[in-house]
Amino acid sequence: MNSIPQWARAFARLPGICALATAVTCAALPLAAGAADPAFPTKPVRMVIPFAPGGLTDLVARVIQPKLSERLGQTVLIDNRPGAGGVIATNHVAKSAPDGHTLFLSWDTHTINPIAMKQLPYDTFKDLAPVTLMIRLPLVMGAWSQLPANSLGEFVKLAKSQPGKLNFASIGSGSSNRLYSELLNSLAGIDVVHVPYSGGGAAILAMMSGEAAYGFFSYGSMQAHLKSGKLKALAVTGTRRLAELPDTPTMVEAGFPGYEAYSWVGIYAAAGTPDAIITRLNREFVAVLNDPEINKRLTGMGVEVVASTPQALAKFQQDDHQKWVDFVRKAKLQFD
Repeated sequence: MNSIPQWARAFARLPGICALATAVTCAALPLAAGAADPAFPTKPVRMVIPFAPGGLTDLVARVIQPKLSERLGQTVLIDNRPGAGGVIATNHVAKSAPDGHTLFLSWDTHTINPIAMKQLPYDTFKDLAPVTLMIRLPLVMGAWSQLPANSLGEFVKLAKSQPGKLNFASIGSGSSNRLYSELLNSLAGIDVVHVPYSGGGAAILAMMSGEAAYGFFSYGSMQAHLKSGKLKALAVTGTRRLAELPDTPTMVEAGFPGYEAYSWVGIYAAAGTPDAIITRLNREFVAVLNDPEINKRLTGMGVEVVASTPQALAKFQQDDHQKWVDFVRKAKLQFD
């Protein structure tokens, strides 16, 4: 009723004017509803990817892009903005209009960057609105095909015989693939040197050329190269073997008890995006991820489809952040 002008409420108290007040009330209600449920989308939706083409985040975006465009009724564009471990892309979305038309497709560096970087141009937990935790996945320890080691045990022996001589590839100083390798360094007592690259595609090319001895990356991003023999798989970071790599042991099976780690991909909008738009985005992303064809393609890349609520992603990111805070403190890691 507060949305009805004062003059209309006054008129309503006069005999014979009730019909007019009723009409004004009815006219005001659709306006209020429209304000609470804004039209969306009204233009193309942009998915901002924090890495160069060729990595898992980029591959996942391109798998869901056509079906998401269809469901939203607008073109979904892929916008690769690599650099600074994902900070450039994250900041772009955090500073964008809070209308749901610019989305951030995160990698797990999203919750590691606040640990690895002294200053960020945005607040990780306040400037972005969670939409859905899309997928999680174990990473595969992939190695240069010519590396004289065909198992994790053989690799550890090789690294111990050449301290500081071998390199491992990552997508940045604060990336999960760096932390996974640092964990192996710590547990195995080896010294393998970290070399960061601009994205998964560049890092994998370095492994294929022998510039880097190995790296922890998704099965999907290395799939073609593993099948062609240009790379070889030494271990998997999850609790069970991948169906696509039945002969590749888990880290635990390879002799490292307690080694379990998963990477993940989430979707975020700018903070302040109306709840109705977040709800719509969540509904459409979940529907696309659960589409039988899309789901099959994603699981074939070695990932587990999650398709969570916004609230579940909000809790997950806090838990994931704390896990890495504890690890970095215990390992006394330093970041560039």
